[in-house]
Parts: sequence; structure tokens; C-alpha cells
Amino acid sequence: MTLILTNAALVLPNEVLHGTVRISAGRIVAIDGGTTRAPGAIDLGGDTLLPGAVDLHTDNLERQVQPRAGTRWPGRSAFLAHDAQCAAAGVTTVLDALCVGDLGFDEDRPRTCSEGVADLTALAPTGLLKADHYLHLRCEVPAEGVVQVLEPLIAHPRLRLVSLMDHTPGTGQYADLARYRAMRTRDGEAAAITQHRIEHLQAQQARLRGPNRAALLALLRGVAALASHDDRTASDVAENLADGIALAEFPVSAEAAATARAGGQGVIAGAPNLVRGGSHTGNVAALNLLRAGLVDALASDYVPCSLIEAAFCAVAVAGITLPRAVAMVADAPARMVGLSDRGRIEVGLRADLVRVRMHEGAPVVRNVWVAGERVS
Repeated sequence: MTLILTNAALVLPNEVLHGTVRISAGRIVAIDGGTTRAPGAIDLGGDTLLPGAVDLHTDNLERQVQPRAGTRWPGRSAFLAHDAQCAAAGVTTVLDALCVGDLGFDEDRPRTCSEGVADLTALAPTGLLKADHYLHLRCEVPAEGVVQVLEPLIAHPRLRLVSLMDHTPGTGQYADLARYRAMRTRDGEAAAITQHRIEHLQAQQARLRGPNRAALLALLRGVAALASHDDRTASDVAENLADGIALAEFPVSAEAAATARAGGQGVIAGAPNLVRGGSHTGNVAALNLLRAGLVDALASDYVPCSLIEAAFCAVAVAGITLPRAVAMVADAPARMVGLSDRGRIEVGLRADLVRVRMHEGAPVVRNVWVAGERVS
């Protein structure tokens, strides 16, 4: 059966074309200029048609599992709700970011990881999921037992990305200890407990970071794309380059982003950072990185709808073309993790497509197709 979408502004790799897309067996089989009156053709009324977004990093599953502090939702139900939210936001390929190891942020994170992997494994072959889901394992390098927890997961057929992160206070995203203490105070933690936490985690980092990092890298060579996370300094990036890590996820300073780019790493920035106009933790603004030409891809981080919004925001505030902006949420992330069959409106690729209409300057996702099947 052929699906025909016509009278749309097609965002192609190098241009926006008013035209028609023909789809068969889940693939794009033709792209034509103009409209068609072919029987069964769906008139999109001049709306914009984008390739489906590819999200390299979303913590949204964790938010569905724990919708409120101290409240845990059944894992399978949470996964299905997460999937529906992503699809409705125009995210057709999702890399579910699950934490391996924890540094005292959430004692339930190990459970969320193991249940999330199990739910993905069970649901992926059923046809019940709206989006196409893969795994992004986030390894907390200085955590106790992180290597042992990761080891049985590296053979998972849906694993596409592994990031190495270090959320030790005084490092990376939490380099500013005053800000870290203030965050803990807002969470209701007493100052003495926070100080003990800082000292304990810094001692643990000194003891475990080196051996854990070496063991993780040895396990992961050739298994999946590798990313660093929250790099702050040129020396952070130099270490990653020396270890062959190809992606820099959410660099927290312009220095780190520039050094990563100079070293050949692909730079991933946070879409919420761009949409909101700055980092919620006081780090470098994604807009500044974008204007400096230091962003290759965007990821939703904690807001699935931010990806499509960020693409249009990039056009408005950074003056880049819509095809280039859309590539940062679709083509570039797909290439980073070896998914060469999607990310562009192009003959032969998967028909992962998103219909968008602008309303008062904001993009509204109206319909979504995954492999030619409408899911929203």
C-alpha cells in the first residue's frame, strides 16, 4: 500500500521544497515538487514536513517512573507513557538514557536501569511501541560496582550509545561547590550531611575513577558509540580524545566545546538549554555554542518536545537555515550512532516523518509517521 503526503513544505537536506512524498513498505519511494490529486493522497495544507527527530539522550523514562518524589510508577506502564510522549513530540527514534551507577542522586536508579532494559527488551518486538527505541547507557565512572553492572548489558542488541560521566561534586557540571550545596539545601538536606557527602564522593572519585574508567573503556571498545559527558576543561577533552571517545555530550563550557570540535569530536548540546535561553545549572548557553558554530547535534535531555522546538528556535535566534537546524535533531544524531537508514527525507530511507504547523511563532506537531505508519 502506498501512502502519499502532498501539499507540504518538505525540509530536505539542502532545501525546503513545496511538494509530495510517496511512501511504500515503510520507505520513501519518491519526492516530487508540487501537489498531486492522486486517489488517497493526504493534503497537508501547506504544513511543514520534517524527518522524525532522533533523540540521543532523554531522561524522560526516569520522570515517568518517578512522577513525584517518593512515588514510583509501575515500570511497564511508565515505559509506554514515555514512548507515547516522545512520539507525540515528533521523536521517532529514542535512545533511552539509563544510569549505570549512582553518586547519591537517586537510590532507585539501579532499579530504574534494570527495569528499563527489561521493559525495552520485552516491548520492542511487540509492535506496541510508537517510536523506535534504543539504549543509551550512562556510566557514572566513579561509582561503586559500575563495571560489574555494565558488563552483562553490553551485548544488548539495542545498545547504541554509552556515555562516561562523573557527577562528583567539584567536577564537571558540579564544579561550583556553592551551587551544589545550594541544590542540596533546596532538597532539604542539612549542611553537615552535604559536607560529608562531598568529602565521601571526592575520596571515592580519587580511589575509583582511574581503574573504573580503564575497565569501562576496555569493555566498550567497538561495542557502541562512546560519548563523554559534561566536560568543563581542555584537559577533560584531551583525556577523552586520547581514549578515542568520538562524541562530547553537553560540554559545560565554551572552552570544552571548542577543544572538542578542534579534536574532531561531535558536539551534542541540550535542546532545553536552547529553548529556555540558557542552562538551568548555570553552565554555558547552547545559543552561544550554536552561534560559535560549535554544535553538531541537539538532544532533549529532560523535555522530549524540546527537540522540534529547538530546531525552529535555532533558525529564529541563531540565523541558521531550517534544513541545517533540522539536521541537528535528525540526521546528525542518527549518523552519530550508526543509524544510516533515517534522519532525512530522502528516497530509500525510512519514512519517519513529522508534520508541523507554526502557531504564534511556535511549532506544533500535528501528525507523526514511523516507518510509514501514523502513530500520532
